[in-house]
Amino acid sequence: MTNISEQELTRLNQRLQEIENVATLRELVDTFSILADKKDIRKQVLLFTEDATVDSYVGGQLVSSLKGTKDMGDAFEAYLSNFETVYHFNGQHQVSISGNKAEGTLYCLVDLISVEDDKKMKTTSGVYYRDEYVCENGKWLIAKRTSTFAWQDKQAIHS
Repeated sequence: MTNISEQELTRLNQRLQEIENVATLRELVDTFSILADKKDIRKQVLLFTEDATVDSYVGGQLVSSLKGTKDMGDAFEAYLSNFETVYHFNGQHQVSISGNKAEGTLYCLVDLISVEDDKKMKTTSGVYYRDEYVCENGKWLIAKRTSTFAWQDKQAIHS
């Protein structure tokens, strides 16, 4: 049987907590995407702090700046209503945690299916999110999100 010093046990517990936080933050961003795909805005805004901000950039230009869950909910619902189908493919997610705050970057492909002139159109966007997270009452939330739509490709879907 190995004797573990109190110092080693403390380090192991800290490491375990860090791993749990990383997994929880990944689950947070994945849940955001799944709820967007389901267009469940009511649950989606609960992933943010009450005074959270979301800034969105397309082609380097700020196209939207939202503050608070009410503004976010209204804007998310209006935007997603333009599409029959919304589908996120989340990729790499890197986080840095410091106490009850964290920062992270998530890369994502987003497919948006709409109907234009009686044709189904698919817009695929390469997006990355730079997030600031905060742990409030034992729960990680998004405090600030900067969405950058780095590129887009739009094409008709042929049946």
